[in-house]
This record gives sequence, structure tokens and C-alpha cells, in this order.
Amino acid sequence: MARGELVKKLLASYGHDDEFRAVVEQIISEEEGKNNRVLARSLRKTLENIGVPQKNRGLSRLVSFPDEAREFIQRIEPKHGPQDILLSQENTELFVGLIKEFRQADRIRRYGLPVRSKLLFCGPPGTGKTLCAEVFANEIGLPFFHVRLDSLISSYLGETATNIRKTFEFARRQPCVLFFDEFDAIARSREESSEHSELRRVVNSLLIFIEQIEPGGFLIAATNLDGYLDPALWRRFDEIIWFDEPDLAMIKKYLEHAFRNIKVKFDCNRYAEKLQGYSFAELEKICTHSMKLSILSGNNAVSDAHFRRAMRDASRRMMRKQKLKEQATS
Repeated sequence: MARGELVKKLLASYGHDDEFRAVVEQIISEEEGKNNRVLARSLRKTLENIGVPQKNRGLSRLVSFPDEAREFIQRIEPKHGPQDILLSQENTELFVGLIKEFRQADRIRRYGLPVRSKLLFCGPPGTGKTLCAEVFANEIGLPFFHVRLDSLISSYLGETATNIRKTFEFARRQPCVLFFDEFDAIARSREESSEHSELRRVVNSLLIFIEQIEPGGFLIAATNLDGYLDPALWRRFDEIIWFDEPDLAMIKKYLEHAFRNIKVKFDCNRYAEKLQGYSFAELEKICTHSMKLSILSGNNAVSDAHFRRAMRDASRRMMRKQKLKEQATS
């Protein structure tokens, strides 16, 4: 269709959301057909942001920190973007959906439908849960706040529920990504005989707060010990996201990414199978250590010997940790 006709259709459809978007999609398709991919991506991003309130575009006004919650919440400036994280195909599609839903939240609510805003991250240590929360906050343009559990959990048990209430009140007032790490510390199952009545009351309060809150952004909780969580918590979250240890394909991709700006004298992929069972955090340690060994030996490239030495050190750490785990369970 001629560009002039598309522009006329665009102007005529203004105020009719579905028709307007359909015409814009035509324009985007036309630009993609001309291989103008940069313009097409820019138009699509603009289309996704239409109707998104200004508070959701990274320029939201920060409400003043309530004195009573200041010691429990720490603002973290995100330093990582999507290029710094590897996700499974399943999780990639899930987060793309969450971002699209957030950017068109008003449109969804006009149909009387809820917007997903309470997420639970589950998985072993070092699989990218905290990094993903940071990248997610950066991608949607909301401030990222980390809940400091060491301060939240009071030595006076009666105050812990009060501290949690203050934290949730802040999340209600401030559009943000509020992140609870090691969530199992305050969300232990009430069925455990070892838990006393005061901690059960804390979990009761937590269940009520999660049920009732409608955050202006997202509430994200992360745990390595999902088996310890109170069973009633699961249905309070809109989405449960599982983070697994990287598979072979993801390990290869990670090694390629880790050495993208570093000269190497060997084929990293030959070691990928031997690295199965390691988390992303452990893979990062291996790659970083091999780079340091290269620098300290005066070489300008990472050699096969450097990488094998870093792998041996990682294997030693893993064996020690496994031994400690076995001793703890015996």
C-alpha cells in the first residue's frame, strides 16, 4: 500500500485502538520488508509504549522514603542489561510476555483483567535469580529496591510482622521492583514442628500482605529452598519462575559470551560437557580465574592450561561443598 494511503488510514483510525495498532503494524511490516530493521524496531517499541503511564517509563517520581522503612529497603542502581544474562527459551518467552503486559497494563485493565505483578523465583544458588530481577527492573524502567532481611527480621519477634507491613506499604506507594532474596527466611512452612507460634504469626501476616497488595510495579521473591515455603504462599503469586542450572547449549553460549572481548588460544566448547552441573555463578568464577592466570603469567591470551587450572580449582571447591553437605545430612 502506498505510504500516503497508510498515513491517511493511520489518522482516520486515531482513537480506535485496535484499528490504529493494525495500521501501525502494517507500517512496521513495510519497513521490515525494506530491511529498515532499526526503524521497524523503534516503531514497534513506540507502539508497545502507547498508553503506558509516564510513571512506568523510568521517569517516575520517587516518593520520599518513609523513615520507618528506610532501614529495611536499599535502592540498587541496575548495572546490567539483557545482554548480560542467559535464560532458557521458556523463561525468555515468559519475561517477554510480562514486559509486554506491563507496558500495556491500562489496555488490559480496561477489559477488567488483572496484570501479573507478583513473581516467585525458584532455583539453586547461582542460577541468575537476583541478576534477572535487576535486569528486569532495568528493562521496564522502574527503580530496583532490595529488601534487607537482616534488618527486617527483628530480634524482637513481635516487630518482624510490623516491619514487613511497612515494607509492603512502601511498595504500594512507590512504583518499583521490590525484591525479597532468600524469601524462605520469612516464609517458612507453618507445618514445621520446629517453628514457634511467633514465626507462624509472621507467615500469617505475610500471606495477608501478599494477597492484598497491588503494587505499582512488581513484587519479586526469590528462594533456593522452595520446599521449605509455606504451601499457602504459592497461590498468592501470579507467576512461578524456575531457574535451573545451565544445560550444555547454555554453557557453550555462556563461554562464548564470557570471552567475547578476550583473546583465547583454545576451543572453549571442548570443555562444555565437563562443566555440566556448574551454576552460572561458578562458570563466571572459572572464566574470571582463567583470565587472571593469563594476566599474571604475562600472556595476552587465555591458554588451554589457564582454563584447565581454573577448572581444577572449581572442582576442588565443588568437592568440598559436596562433602560438607553430606556431613550435614548424615
